[in-house]
Amino acid sequence: MVLPLSAHAPAHASRRTVDPLKSPWSWADCSWCHGVTTADPRVEGESGLWSGEELDLDAYLARIGYEIERDGELAPDLPSLTALHRAHVRAIPFENLDVALGRPVPLDLKSLQGKLVGRRRGGYCYEQNSLFAAVLERIGFTVSGRGARNRSRGAALPPITHALLVVTIEGEQWLVDVGFGWQGPIEPVPLRDGARVEQGGWTFGIGAEDEGIHVLRSLSPEGWTDLYAFSPQTLYPGDFSVMNHYSSSHPQSRFLGQVVAQQPGAEVRRVLVRDTLSTVRTGGVREERVVTVGELITTLEGDFGIELDDEERAGLERMHPAGA
Repeated sequence: MVLPLSAHAPAHASRRTVDPLKSPWSWADCSWCHGVTTADPRVEGESGLWSGEELDLDAYLARIGYEIERDGELAPDLPSLTALHRAHVRAIPFENLDVALGRPVPLDLKSLQGKLVGRRRGGYCYEQNSLFAAVLERIGFTVSGRGARNRSRGAALPPITHALLVVTIEGEQWLVDVGFGWQGPIEPVPLRDGARVEQGGWTFGIGAEDEGIHVLRSLSPEGWTDLYAFSPQTLYPGDFSVMNHYSSSHPQSRFLGQVVAQQPGAEVRRVLVRDTLSTVRTGGVREERVVTVGELITTLEGDFGIELDDEERAGLERMHPAGA
């Protein structure tokens, strides 16, 4: 049903010509017609943007296996960032199980701590990088969000659906991404054109394109592959929530209707999609095997370290191609 303009806008709005870029009733800014508040009262660099003050840092460090006495005191510097990044991707897997089960995926810090830390589950990019942003903010890092187009699947112009972070240390920017799954970096990557880093047995690089676009690339025996591209535009928690809504509910989202679990590693990467478990080793060696319905839960819990309750186990087994 189309409502008359007078139902939402002032009566005079329909009787005059307006500049679509200047009018407060313009369709160029239609937040009023959707009931959406687009402005975030917090600004980049302001304390609390990622709710870091609410974080239980001790519980998070225990979750990722970081011990101050063994691994060192934390400070807003590159050694701490690198150590935290490495420990996070090792401990908290990428997974979409709540989306697959038709559950909501909240991004508030209380929910993220409860799921990824307290219940020892994993999550996908919006969850992982929102939690990590809160951790970094709590420690004192300057951190901001970005949105990327995922090029790893070969689409010519994919939508912006991946969330990542940029951290600035002593004037230098670093790409920080604990939520890209099996192909993602293990440690921060310097955000400058031509950068190339070795991380375990994997090689990552940064390329630059027009209009300030940066591209994260991965080197394989076949050559360089674009993983994703992103602009310098800052994104905020509300922007992550909008992308999260699409990825968790849109019929074309690849996260709906199938189980996905992924884990990067220094030498071995593991990927589970539906009933196929792939193991990728440095040098390009790839092994695949079919996971039976009886093996699905032991694979998720054993290979990926995901802790599940009885309801989740039953629901996921029903989603297996052989259990439907």
